[in-house]
Amino acid sequence: MSKFNIAEAKAHFSELVQKAMLGEEVIIAKDNKAVVKLVALTPPQRSRKPGSAKGRIWMAPDFDATPEDFKEYM
Repeated sequence: MSKFNIAEAKAHFSELVQKAMLGEEVIIAKDNKAVVKLVALTPPQRSRKPGSAKGRIWMAPDFDATPEDFKEYM
């Protein structure tokens, strides 16, 4: 874990980003108190494909029917 104050982080931002991308935990502090944790984003495991859930999702035939006990409120 690396800890840097805000002024150091400004001066070495690209280096800190590189460290975070390599998996290192980078902490940025203000007045010796940790305020920010710099971490790399993980890319999605695989790209989304339109229609990939076809056949996996269904709707009940009465999906949009009003329930009997609710009709009295209308």
